[in-house]
Amino acid sequence: MTETAPAGRARDTQADPPGWVIRAGQLVQRPDRRAVPDGAVVVRHSTITWAGPAGQLPAEDRRLPVEDHPASTIMPGLIETHAHLGSYTPHVSQHVSDPALLAQSLHILSALATARQLASVGVTTVQSLGARHYADVALREAIAAGVLAGPRILASGAQLTTTGGHSWTNGAEVDSIDDIRRTVRRHHKAGVDVIKVMATGGFMTPGTGPWAAQFSAEELRALVQEAHRLGKRTAAHAHGTEGIRRAVDAGIDYLAHASFVDPDGVTRFDGALADAIAERGIFVDTCAPPSWPPVPGETFTPRAKQLYEHGVGLVAGHDIGAVLPPSGYTFGLKQLEASGIPRAEVLTAATTRAAAALGLSEVTGELVAGRSADLIVVDGDPLESLDALDALSRVVIGGRPFVPDQVVPFDPKGSIPGQGPDTPGRVQASRNARWTAHRGLRHGPAFRARMHTPEETP
Repeated sequence: MTETAPAGRARDTQADPPGWVIRAGQLVQRPDRRAVPDGAVVVRHSTITWAGPAGQLPAEDRRLPVEDHPASTIMPGLIETHAHLGSYTPHVSQHVSDPALLAQSLHILSALATARQLASVGVTTVQSLGARHYADVALREAIAAGVLAGPRILASGAQLTTTGGHSWTNGAEVDSIDDIRRTVRRHHKAGVDVIKVMATGGFMTPGTGPWAAQFSAEELRALVQEAHRLGKRTAAHAHGTEGIRRAVDAGIDYLAHASFVDPDGVTRFDGALADAIAERGIFVDTCAPPSWPPVPGETFTPRAKQLYEHGVGLVAGHDIGAVLPPSGYTFGLKQLEASGIPRAEVLTAATTRAAAALGLSEVTGELVAGRSADLIVVDGDPLESLDALDALSRVVIGGRPFVPDQVVPFDPKGSIPGQGPDTPGRVQASRNARWTAHRGLRHGPAFRARMHTPEETP
């Protein structure tokens, strides 16, 4: 197989071949089904036309070129449901007289670097849940057109938040139902795929309380109704339990974090609310802050097991770009398993169910005829050990081989220059310190006023 492409095509992808076969010692069409020994996948242009036991390869496909991986596993490409592309935008050189003129371009280029790093660890589809300047929309279009090589992208643009609310610097502050509808329509006009709202405050924006709801249920209902009217899915950042409840009542489609933090800063899992999340089919990523008070030995996905036991549909969203660097993707999956989630369930959360959460069940997430040819080949058996995901032999996105960039291995105990704002250990330490500071301040009237939670509209 050649790694060159004709003029006009991204150089590190292969031109669409008329057809080829990928064969391996094992085929995992979807993680919740029995693996196929000695399996094969037929790819024609961007689509899978057949998948199954190699010995049953259709006659019309037997003359196609074969790429053989006898000691490996073919499986669906991985999916990241919660990324922040462009988070690693570099500071402009002091020799540039007007840095503001370059901000948008740098953000888009940074978004490309993050997206390519994700593809390089086997992620073939990425949902962006917060980016400035519609950088994620621009990048989606460039990749889809073949100008650049990278994963499929679903874009949100900037997150809707209150004035001075969590992530207000991204530029989508709203303070009324009219503001919300107007901004949802502007996002629609810009071409986003999903509307993201900051239902609560967050850890990375000073002056916001992660436990405090930022919008009333009425405002969230207006957002969901307007987004759905325009054919957009909705996602809510929600740490505080009250913010989670309001988002669920409003009909949100996806919850990021679901941390279950009460107004006093203490983590208290709400089983009845978890049941409501499950009953309504809301998908949840569990990249949550550590429990308060601290729980020794807690994983980086502290609510995962409790939500799983209540039947909630968990997906692989790691807050890539804000909490974990792209190289930490498989670490996040291993943390889910360490939380008590069965391995096949973890892989489902990263493939088939993640595709459903993104509205892409008929496009990707499993290796069957008619789906996009998004797949990876890994050395070993991921159903036996998730470590196999760290031994990539091949990445194929939309039928085109992707040549990975060099990725510095993720070290959860150390710092990785240029790969992210923090590592899990440092994030936990800083979050615990912020909890302590916030809890002390809660006794002061100035803090209570600043962290005021909007009242429900009668």
